[in-house]
Amino acid sequence: MDKKPRIIFMGTPAFAVASLSALLAAEMNVVAVVTAPDKPAGRGLQLQESAVKQFAIKHQLKVLQPEKLKAPEFLKSIQDLQPDLQIVVAFRMLPEVIWSLPPMGTLNVHGSLLPQYRGAAPINWALMNGEKETGVTTFQLQHAIDTGAILLQDKIAITENMTAGELHDTMMEVGAQLLIKTLHGLINKTIEAIPQKTVEAASDLKHAPKLFTKDTEINWQNKIHDIHNLVRGLAPFPGAITKIDGKTVKLFSTYIINEKPSESLGSFVTDGKTFAKIACSNGYLGLNDIQWEGKKRMPIVDFLRGYRKV
Repeated sequence: MDKKPRIIFMGTPAFAVASLSALLAAEMNVVAVVTAPDKPAGRGLQLQESAVKQFAIKHQLKVLQPEKLKAPEFLKSIQDLQPDLQIVVAFRMLPEVIWSLPPMGTLNVHGSLLPQYRGAAPINWALMNGEKETGVTTFQLQHAIDTGAILLQDKIAITENMTAGELHDTMMEVGAQLLIKTLHGLINKTIEAIPQKTVEAASDLKHAPKLFTKDTEINWQNKIHDIHNLVRGLAPFPGAITKIDGKTVKLFSTYIINEKPSESLGSFVTDGKTFAKIACSNGYLGLNDIQWEGKKRMPIVDFLRGYRKV
């Protein structure tokens, strides 16, 4: 293909904006953007536009916001645009009638080194499992989720205290650049898609399902490194949950103290002024900040000014 393909981009959150921005910077031919319908939010329940829609409008791109992806009118809108390729970044699962439509197929940007961490929360689970490395994969969509043929991958090192928010921001930029590299490869026909079945057989596959409340609850019987990984893997959202003095609290930033605890598991230990830590089976978990039930997230020093043990 000598000319640049006609591209429909599909995405909703800020994570997807970086990829859309990279497409425009690379002067790719984005003929339309598909994003989630406006939703009521905030105290006034005013309709809020997605981050992708706001960016698309600012750059005068055509925006489609289907309620149902199988709706005949939406399918006709896609057909009328005659896309050569569709790109999906942080969007809903597409029906086959949509992802199979363009002659070049539909390309997805996923936040892991597939086939590892297929699913909705790859960033969180990689950190929660204590991985030292993750990455981004571009691949071709097919029927089963996150199983299509791999196009390109780029690795990202995970540091000891990196949070999900920090990894998200790094991955957002790495993924955007990998997307552009992938498009150039497809246009120039220098990329060979690799079926995942050729690599998954040699791997112990780890999965990244949607997070539920049970996944965020701290078990103080676990090893201190596992608890620290849970906290950073859930920061800044949704936060790791525990109870202190009978009240539900969230932890977002912690550090490991390698001292043998004399208190019972889960005990909240503090001098009431400068530090707080929680007893684990093989050390203490130091707290940098905390969100007490009914309060905002705050540095531990600020919290201790008003804390009185029950």
